[in-house]
Amino acid sequence: MNMRWSLDELYSSFESPEFKDDLTAIDLLIEKIKKWTEENLTSMENPKEKIEYYINSETVLATIFSKLMTYASLRASVDARDQDAIKYVDKLQVKYNELTQPSVAFQKWLSSLDNLEDIINSSQLLREHEFYLNEIVQNSKYLLSEEQEIIIAKMSNTGSSAWSQLQDILTSTLLVDIEIEGEKKELPLPVVRNMAYEGDAQLRKKAYEAELKAYKKIEESSAACLNGIKGEVLTVTSMRGYKSPLEETIIKSRIDEETLNAMLDAMKESLHYFHNYYRRKAELLGHKNGLPFYDLFAPLGQMNIKYTYQEARDYIVKNFRSFSDKLANFADNAFTNRWIDAEPREGKMGGAFCSNIHAIKASRILTNFTGTFSDITTLAHELGHAYHGYCLEEESIINSDYTMPIAETASIFCETIIMDAALKEATEEQSFGILESSISDSGQVIVDILSRFLFESKLFEIRKDHPLSVDELKVLMMEAQKEAYGFGLDHDFLHPFMWICKSHYYSAGYNFYNFPYAFGLLFAKGVYAEYLKRGKAFVTEYDKLLQATGKNNIADVAKMVDIDIHSIDFWRNSLQLIKQDIDKFMELSKNI
Repeated sequence: MNMRWSLDELYSSFESPEFKDDLTAIDLLIEKIKKWTEENLTSMENPKEKIEYYINSETVLATIFSKLMTYASLRASVDARDQDAIKYVDKLQVKYNELTQPSVAFQKWLSSLDNLEDIINSSQLLREHEFYLNEIVQNSKYLLSEEQEIIIAKMSNTGSSAWSQLQDILTSTLLVDIEIEGEKKELPLPVVRNMAYEGDAQLRKKAYEAELKAYKKIEESSAACLNGIKGEVLTVTSMRGYKSPLEETIIKSRIDEETLNAMLDAMKESLHYFHNYYRRKAELLGHKNGLPFYDLFAPLGQMNIKYTYQEARDYIVKNFRSFSDKLANFADNAFTNRWIDAEPREGKMGGAFCSNIHAIKASRILTNFTGTFSDITTLAHELGHAYHGYCLEEESIINSDYTMPIAETASIFCETIIMDAALKEATEEQSFGILESSISDSGQVIVDILSRFLFESKLFEIRKDHPLSVDELKVLMMEAQKEAYGFGLDHDFLHPFMWICKSHYYSAGYNFYNFPYAFGLLFAKGVYAEYLKRGKAFVTEYDKLLQATGKNNIADVAKMVDIDIHSIDFWRNSLQLIKQDIDKFMELSKNI
C-alpha cells in the first residue's frame, strides 16, 4: 500500500502549465486589487458594491494562492532539500505581502463606515460574511499605517520567515548517530524520536541520549532562529498596541482572557493526578525517583504490538463507522486517493499535520508511521482535522478559516472514537495498555503543554531584555518541565532541548501554539460527552458545529452544544473524565 501522498490534484510539477498559469494569474490579480483600492476607497459612495467587489476578489485570490502555497509547502515538508519548493515558498510569501497595502486600505476604509450593519443587511453576500466583516472592524484598532504595515510585511521575509525556514532545514536534515544491535547508523531525527515508543527499554534510553547529543550540532543556530523570531514578535506586537504576544493570540483565537484563565486554573488543579500516574508508571518500569524523560512514552501492557499500514487503515475506517458512515467513508477515501504521506524518511519533517485545501475540496496529511498503536491514533487525529475541512466545503473560503483552539476539536474527537473502540474489544491486559497510552497522550496535552506555555511566557519576558543563550534556553525549559511535571519526572533525566524540536515556537504568526491543544482536548471531551448522551441524533449537530467554526466566536460555537467555556466547572468536568481513567489505571496496575 502506497505510503506517500499524491500532489497531482494540485499540480504535477513547478514546470506544469497549470502552476505557471496560476502564478501569472496571481500577479495580475494582485495588481488589479491594488489599483482598485487606490481608485475606489477614497470615498464612501456605493459601499455595498465596493465591499462585495472586495470579498469576491479576495475569494478568487485566496483560492488560487492557497493552491500555489500549499503545493510548495507540502513538497518542502517531505524533502527539506527540495530547492524549488523552498524557492517558491519564499517567492509566494513575497507576492502575498504585496496584498498588505490593499488589505490595510480596505480594513481602514471599512472601519470608517458609520452604517455597516445596514449595509450588510442589504446584501446576501455580505450577510454571509457578516462575522468576517465585523471582525475586521474590531481588529482595525491594531492596524498601523499602510506604509508601516507594508514595511513589516516585507521585512518579515528576511526576518522571521527566513529564521523559520532555516529551523525547518536544520531539524529536517539533522541525522542522529546511534548504534543499534552493534551497528552504527545515521538516522533521521523523526525516526529516532519515534523510538521513544519502542518496547525495548535500552533502545529508548539509547535513542534519548543520541537525540540530545545530536541537538548540540544545531543548538546555536536554533537559538539564533528562536531569538530572531521572538524578538521580531515583541517589536511588532508592541507597535500594534497589544499588551503582549499572548493578548494578540487570545484575540486572534476568538476567545477571551476569562476563558483561558478558567482552563489554565482547572489544568493546574489537576496536575497532582498526572504526577501520581507518572510516579506509578515509573515504579512499574523499575524507577525509584520518578519517570525519566526517555520512558515517558514507554508502552505498558500488550499494546506494543505492531500494525501494518493496511491494518491501521482498516481499523480506523471500521471504528469511524460506529459514529457515522459519512466519517468512515471520508477516511477510506483519504487512504484510497493518497491524501496521506506516512513513510518516515530522511529530509522529511517530523511529527504530523493536516493541510486542508479548500480550493480542491481535499486535504493532505503528513505522519511518520512506524506501526505502533500511537501511530494509529495519530492518523485518526489528523483525519479528524481533514474531516473538519470536509464539513466546511460548502462555506466560502473566507468562512472556512477557523482559529487554533477550535482546530483540535474534530481531531481529538476522532482520536477518542478509536480509543473507546480499542478499550471495548481489549482483554484486561490490553485495556491496561490502551488506557495507559490514552492517559500518556492526555498528559502531553495537559502537563507538557502547560510546560510549553510556561516556557514561552518566560521566554518572551526575558527576550524583552536580551537574546537568550543556549544554556539559558535549556535551563528555562527544564524549569518549566519541573514545574509542570512535578515529582512525576526524574529531574536528572529531563529534556533540555524540547525548544528545538517543537516547530510551533518558530512561527511568528502562531505564538503560544500550545494552550490551543489543551483547549481542543478538553473541549472535544465535552463534545464527545454530549454525543454519548444523545447518541446518533448528535451526529448532525456535530457536523453543524464544525461547519460554524469559521464564522463565529468560539463561545458561540460552544453554545450550539450547550457548553459554557467561561465556566471553570466545564473544564473541571472534562478533566474529571481523564482522572477517572487515571483511577482505573491505578487500580489495574495493582495486578501488573
